[in-house]
Amino acid sequence: MARVKAAIIGSGNIGTDLMMKMIKYPQNMELAVVVGIDPASEGLAMARAHGIATTHEGIEGLKRMACYPEIGIAFDATSAYAHHAHDAVLRADGIQVVDLTPAAIGPFTIPPVNIEAHLSAPNVNMVTCGGQATIPMVAAVSQVATVHYAEIVASVSSRSAGPGTRANIDEFTRTTARAIEAVGGAAKGKAIIILNPAEPPMIMRDTVFTLSEGADEAAIRASVEAMVRKVQGYVPGYRLKQEVQFERFGDNNPLKIPGLGEFAGIKTSIYLEVEGAGDYLPSYSGNLDIMTAAAKATGELLAERRMATSKETV
Repeated sequence: MARVKAAIIGSGNIGTDLMMKMIKYPQNMELAVVVGIDPASEGLAMARAHGIATTHEGIEGLKRMACYPEIGIAFDATSAYAHHAHDAVLRADGIQVVDLTPAAIGPFTIPPVNIEAHLSAPNVNMVTCGGQATIPMVAAVSQVATVHYAEIVASVSSRSAGPGTRANIDEFTRTTARAIEAVGGAAKGKAIIILNPAEPPMIMRDTVFTLSEGADEAAIRASVEAMVRKVQGYVPGYRLKQEVQFERFGDNNPLKIPGLGEFAGIKTSIYLEVEGAGDYLPSYSGNLDIMTAAAKATGELLAERRMATSKETV
């Protein structure tokens, strides 16, 4: 069966890990080219060793390649600044873009939550690593209850936080908080990231708090566990650290949230850990692994739709 040709733009850690996933676990996409800007890049060397075409001349080099007219999907693993230029070029040529940068030109996309609504979007954004790990849990609670407030704390190894992450902590928290509301369904969202310097490095751990009403503990627990299984379909190392915890607050003992007032309902506490698959990055880099795994899962669904559309037009 013919597969949709894809390109990866960015030959750093994220792009290289995504490349290895596409090589190791091929489905309906064929990785045709990897694009970088450093001729000495390890990622480009690895791509060539696997028989994949490369260019170190960026987006302009990609446009000159013989395979460019056949590219259907491009994954951008560069920077928010570069992505704006890349998106303009790719969009003009009808190439669907999966954005792994904080640019957020396209809609926030979490594969098991809202991908079906964005299959025809010219550009979809993978939010942040914290968003990919925690928003499915907020959405799980929102599916059975009204979520007034959701707060997430993402704790990652400082070794897996590169200069881009460190320089964009504020952007990370703002982007994740917006997505908690827009995708997770919370009326108000808050995000916190912690860079843990522990040695040996710890794997990604996330805590999700929601305040909701309209559903009981059993319904929330069942929805959370079902969502965990969906995420595990593309991130095997994603798991609950312990059972979901609940605390009730009534009118006589409301929960007070600074800046938001008092609320009655159920406080749900969800504790997660994310272990990476070790395809290229270390297994403790679950925060990076979940981004590349989510991007690959998204690309596969976009490719499935492109192939179905092509059949309908034949």
